[in-house]
Amino acid sequence: MLGMLHGRDGEAAALRVLLDGARAGRSGVLVLRGEAGIGKTALLDDLVAAAGGMTVVRGSGVEFEAELPFAALQLLLRPAMGALDALPGPQRRALRAAFGLATEGAGEPMFVGLAVLSLLSEYAGVGPLLCVVDDAQWLDRASTDALLFAARRLDSEGVALVFAARDGEGAFTAPGLPVLRPAALDEAAAAALLADRAGPLAEPVRRRVLAEARGNPLALLELPVGLRDSDAGAPHTLPLTSRLQLAFHGRVSHLPQATQTLLLVAAADHTGELATILRAAADLGAGVADLPPAQDTGLVTVDGTALRFRHPLVRAAIHQRAALPDRLAAHRALARAADPEREADHRAWHLAAAATGPDEDVATALEQTAVRAGERSGHTAAAAAYDRAARLSTDPGARLRRLLLAAEAASEAGEIPRARAFAEQAARAAAAGPAGAPPAGGGRGALGPHAPDTPGGGDATGPGRTAAGAGPHRPPAPGAGPPVDPAARATARALHVRGLADFWEGDFPGAHRLLIEGAGLVAGSDPARAARMLVQATHTAWYLGADEVADTVDRLAALPLPADAPILPVAAFLTGALGRAAAGRVPPAVGAAAEAARSARGGRVDPRDLVMLCGVGLTLGQDAQSHELTTALAAESRESGGVGRLTTIMFFRAEAEIFDGRYDDAAETAAEALRIAADTGQRQWVSQLSSALAHIAAVRGDEEECRRLVDAALAGGSGTAMAPGAPWAYWSQGLLDLGLGRAQAALDRLALLGEESVRHHICATRSVPDLVEAAVRLGVPGRADAALARFEAWAARSGQDWAAALVARCRALRAPDADAEAYFRQALDAHDPHRRAMESARTDLLYGEWLRRARRKNEARVRLRAALDAFERLGAHPWADRARGELGAAGGALPEAGRESGPVEAEAGLTPQESQIVRLAAEGLSNKDIAARLFLSPRTVGYHLYKAYPKLGVVSRGELAGIFG
Repeated sequence: MLGMLHGRDGEAAALRVLLDGARAGRSGVLVLRGEAGIGKTALLDDLVAAAGGMTVVRGSGVEFEAELPFAALQLLLRPAMGALDALPGPQRRALRAAFGLATEGAGEPMFVGLAVLSLLSEYAGVGPLLCVVDDAQWLDRASTDALLFAARRLDSEGVALVFAARDGEGAFTAPGLPVLRPAALDEAAAAALLADRAGPLAEPVRRRVLAEARGNPLALLELPVGLRDSDAGAPHTLPLTSRLQLAFHGRVSHLPQATQTLLLVAAADHTGELATILRAAADLGAGVADLPPAQDTGLVTVDGTALRFRHPLVRAAIHQRAALPDRLAAHRALARAADPEREADHRAWHLAAAATGPDEDVATALEQTAVRAGERSGHTAAAAAYDRAARLSTDPGARLRRLLLAAEAASEAGEIPRARAFAEQAARAAAAGPAGAPPAGGGRGALGPHAPDTPGGGDATGPGRTAAGAGPHRPPAPGAGPPVDPAARATARALHVRGLADFWEGDFPGAHRLLIEGAGLVAGSDPARAARMLVQATHTAWYLGADEVADTVDRLAALPLPADAPILPVAAFLTGALGRAAAGRVPPAVGAAAEAARSARGGRVDPRDLVMLCGVGLTLGQDAQSHELTTALAAESRESGGVGRLTTIMFFRAEAEIFDGRYDDAAETAAEALRIAADTGQRQWVSQLSSALAHIAAVRGDEEECRRLVDAALAGGSGTAMAPGAPWAYWSQGLLDLGLGRAQAALDRLALLGEESVRHHICATRSVPDLVEAAVRLGVPGRADAALARFEAWAARSGQDWAAALVARCRALRAPDADAEAYFRQALDAHDPHRRAMESARTDLLYGEWLRRARRKNEARVRLRAALDAFERLGAHPWADRARGELGAAGGALPEAGRESGPVEAEAGLTPQESQIVRLAAEGLSNKDIAARLFLSPRTVGYHLYKAYPKLGVVSRGELAGIFG
């Protein structure tokens, strides 16, 4: 079969590598990119032919199917659906919901992508599998997101996944995936193909075809048909794609009229289902007897129950060049042929395509389609349906409502320009008034992302990964406030969308201004909606400064929220934690706030509000409660398919683990979250998580790794905006310098966190003891005065013993010798010997240094030995070296560097992912359970266990419990 491809030996060989890898158990992915007709489909055909003995699934995007979420994915996976019952429950439910086979269990497209990976692995059985997707530029957005998530997590399943996408069309960007670009055929290969497939040609025609085709294989095959009887010298100025469409249309125009009718119906239909096409065609006087002429010309083929066009340009040529009355008739026939219950969405879109003016019935059907799309996480499809419904609306109020819904759906999909455009249209429509009150329920109020390293929470911190707010708005109870002003409410919703767009594009002042303005419009009449906007405004304020945060939270506190509003416990917690009135008061407890939010009588709390509580809890020093809440939320998100939220949750969890000195746990948590963030395109979280991992590298003294991760974190800036991970990056660099004895560099780095715009960040507060130590070592303790005063006030308010211990240590460093020892002892008494080992060891080290300088060497050796043991155990090598040097100076016996054993995983040289897998296996989880927990396939879990066993010196799963028990 390979010999049939002229001039494609290199491309075919590259694709063969994928097949060889899959047969050896290695997965791989490749994107074929190129212009129309360059031979992508021929290469896919050749690849399928070369995959003898492999299971094959094949699908294609269709230009008109982008309005239907998961349409392409459902067609692709149809042969594999028999393996659906073998999937873990949450994945099975998510896939069924995505395909409209169930009404509950819908997950994000990323979680559906995990189900796709598992399904393909199950369908392949013990053998390799080839999955090819043609015309990926026309995949619907939900299918694209799911397939790309699966592609990025391929590992050891034995799956080869190949996409073919046309340049310059659609939205299949697929960043990070390897790309192969088929080149134009060289002169010899082009001539050989032309001679092989076109037969004898007059020399002028042959020369002209070769010249105009420019090595494009499809042009070499199709242009001769149109040129044989033409004047070979006539100039042509149309682009090649248009020329090819004309060539195809010319062939169609010579077919019988009934055959042309049948082909037009097929071109207007996206499913390719022969039965549906024939039912609609019969309505227009065509039938199956009219199909052979089209098959004879090679324009279409019938594969089982599916009708396929030879090339997408054939479909485009037929549909675009049909007379308007004929095209409208085809769509009306397809609408009549669709089942009103099972194919309601197809029917609605065909009715819309056949509409020639406003039609409220069609608009209503499209709105219902949009609702169903949103319930399946198909927000792009929902936005398109709401937009078309708005344009078909006969009532101004309905049009306004649908424009707002389109804006919010586009915002949820991350399509910022479209969201902004819809919001601006809605604002203009609202201002034109009176348009009638937009019915409640449409504006779920996309809460959006939160500012990284803030007490906010969201599905993600980038467009395309958020979900709307907490559900339909309920009118206030009698006496609760003035009636809702429809124009004000509509304007507020539009401002919300525009504010989120500004936020995602890095215009934090603009975003904050719009959100505050929108909340003000409905503060009296719709306080619940205003509260959601102010919660988001708290996130934007985090980038602007502490005063802006306090101002925003004070506005939130002034809202007259109903007692049963689900947002009330969150608003109360924010007010008690961050508002000006909260200064000096005992802070609220994050655990109690979470419980109150979960049990709110007014409705189910938005999970992102609970995520936000984790971050706020960390700002209050409630690390243990925040860690407990992140653990519960992570488990819920894995179960429900909330993949996007996991990056936020796991970042907060990693922060809590870093603060607790659990660096190995933090490294595992952050590494998994970073992989998810990269797989799902959450660039802001890539920055944040990279900076957290940089901190762990700093503790361990791995300077090269720390610098690499800091560079990755700081690369996440947008325009003039600070990179989301910048504060943690500054702390990480300062800590690295401090551990390596570079006090001046440490002071310079840490001083950046004292600037007004960032000093309210979590890590800015937590880094103050390092700043104090660096300043004291340089003999300039006054450089830390202001920061220490803020830290002392924060520690007192937190009520945490460990915070009091750090305050005492800072005072000891700055106190005269006569007072220093009392502070050191106060610090040691406040430390918990079983928690925060790093901080306790650093206090031991500093006290030991002080004792040695006071010539109390015996006492010094006790403290320095305790510090050294802890540092060795933690893998904090710079600090261990410093403790070892001090111990030697105090006359203590020096152990060998690195003598203390570290965690089993580190000693065995396991990767973070191997470590996670073996620990879960030791707990008794099956490969399938581990795969579901870590968003991997069971085959990949088995592969990593196989690699880990010899490193650990075990031969079976049963021995793991003895190692990690």
